[in-house]
Amino acid sequence: MNLLFITIRLLDVIDILLVAFLLYQVYTLIRGTVAIKIFLGIFAIYLLWLFVKALNMQLLGSILGQFIGVGVIALIIVFQPELRKGFLLLGSRYFTQNKFKFLRYFQTASSKVASINIIEIVKACRTMSMTKTGALIVFERSIDLRPFVQIKDVLNAETSSRLLVNIFFKNSPLHDGAVIIKGKVLFAARCVLPISEKQIPAEYGMRHLAAVGITELTDAVTIVVSEQTGTISFIKEGQIYVCKDSKELQEKLENDFIVEEVNQSFFGKPD
Repeated sequence: MNLLFITIRLLDVIDILLVAFLLYQVYTLIRGTVAIKIFLGIFAIYLLWLFVKALNMQLLGSILGQFIGVGVIALIIVFQPELRKGFLLLGSRYFTQNKFKFLRYFQTASSKVASINIIEIVKACRTMSMTKTGALIVFERSIDLRPFVQIKDVLNAETSSRLLVNIFFKNSPLHDGAVIIKGKVLFAARCVLPISEKQIPAEYGMRHLAAVGITELTDAVTIVVSEQTGTISFIKEGQIYVCKDSKELQEKLENDFIVEEVNQSFFGKPD
């Protein structure tokens, strides 16, 4: 009698690991949103189709097979926001953020500079935190925010602590909404951001939902100063990080906005 054994190749193990990795990435994209329930429903239908197919139930199998056949198109339509977010993050994470720094091996001298006015921003947030002035600040990075944000008032002013504090003063006509900072320029104020569908703790308000929403769709980072508690929150990639003081906020900004400027390289001085 011949005994049949299940043989597992190295490629089978790699295949399983890749599928598990892809499923985990999909889960991280839709975690905490309404889309997770839709995904679980579609996955349950797929498992039912496999079960029906194994039992050779032709009529029900053909109906479910037609559904599975158009499932890719349905997934693209249903998960369009999540897919867009995933592709944006993929592009910004591996290309626009200089993950592949081949030229660094040819550098002979470099210096670190801040791409935004960190000191002025931290000073403004500390002041607004002490006075419990609500604020929402968005920092544009590699992805243009205009397709995602309703721009109300374009300022194009130099970023300063006094300007930020005056904008978010409760009697100011510009205080309602977010400000967008591009580099060292305060680009616009009174901007409307997309609201996230993610479930966040009850102590957070609409400012936090808007801050999470724009960081889910783009690679922007945001700062929120709570009007109720004065707490400063740093939001990145849909995650809220509460800063215990202004020093911690400064460290987070430096981690994201301190860039390396090449002074001299193998190819000579940059233009």
